[in-house]
Amino acid sequence: MEEAVRSGETGVSDDDLADAFATAGAQTLVRTPTDADPFSALPERAFDNLLVVSARDHPKRLQTRLERAGHGSANVGVVPVVPTVDEYDGDLWTTDSVDPDDLTGLAMRFSDAVRHAEPRNGWVVADGLGVLLVYADDARVCRFFQTLTNRVRARDVRGVYCANPNAIADETYERLRAMCDAEYELG
Repeated sequence: MEEAVRSGETGVSDDDLADAFATAGAQTLVRTPTDADPFSALPERAFDNLLVVSARDHPKRLQTRLERAGHGSANVGVVPVVPTVDEYDGDLWTTDSVDPDDLTGLAMRFSDAVRHAEPRNGWVVADGLGVLLVYADDARVCRFFQTLTNRVRARDVRGVYCANPNAIADETYERLRAMCDAEYELG
């Protein structure tokens, strides 16, 4: 795995982001503090074709977050991973929601949705791997994550996976990191 790229107090340049996320098909684990916005780590071009596996936000809140950051939502899809569902009729395209403890259902919804990610240009973001660990044991989440990264790699799409290492067991975090090509610290 490449050495971790860390954001500094002066921010992250597009060149640093390009290095962190490398080429199409690259898989990057992003160390995100609890209150960090995972989308702040992405370069502008990611929002042209983005699929979000969102365990942190309902699609309505995700759309608001994107709009506040000045990003359009027409080219953003969401696989909502939420225990309860409220109706959503916004601009994001979404799959049916899935419970966070249903990793098989999540893998199925993701497999359908990832077809919308354009090879070499698309991006996939999983915004809260730690949330899945609350609902399923480490071994199941790691197997799911391996499936996820393999599908994203096979599609030749960039994968960006957010996890708070302070909220995940060290051994589990290392297993997740080993399945990625690079690590980036959102700081």
